[in-house]
Amino acid sequence: MSRAVLSVGSNLGDRYAHLKAAVEGLGDSVVLVSGVYETPPWGDAEQPPYLNAVVLAIDPAADPRSWLDRCRALETAAGRVRDPQRRFGPRSLDVDVIAVWGDDDQPVLRDDPELTLPHPRAHERAFVLKPWLDLQPYAQLPGHGWVTDLLNTPGLAADANAMTPRPDLPLESEE
Repeated sequence: MSRAVLSVGSNLGDRYAHLKAAVEGLGDSVVLVSGVYETPPWGDAEQPPYLNAVVLAIDPAADPRSWLDRCRALETAAGRVRDPQRRFGPRSLDVDVIAVWGDDDQPVLRDDPELTLPHPRAHERAFVLKPWLDLQPYAQLPGHGWVTDLLNTPGLAADANAMTPRPDLPLESEE
């Protein structure tokens, strides 16, 4: 049984519809979905704010590469176009594999240009960590420690305080 934490975000077009479509596209593998947060852009301030959430998913047949393939397929379905000149630029949908655990419940560690696990910048991103705590209050990011401790560092605490909960935008998987 493979378990994954996936981050979903959108700041172009119908942001909420893009997040909903991503969750629905993950189908039966979705176990839990966090609340939605409106967040300032990260890494490139010259763009609209994002909607962000985190999904906990399980799939008995998935390996890390298949999680990545599913994420990219969801992005493509949302019309995502990657701009190599603007790595952290705006996007209709961004779905990142944050961490994966295998059948033995051990985190998958992987240093590959296509898919590094855990996500190499997750520990720097309040928009990933804060929604993750909605799902798992005792979450640990492999190699970085307790998510709560990470969010209490000065830089991330300020970023987390800039996030606005959006309870008016519920996400859930369609059964």
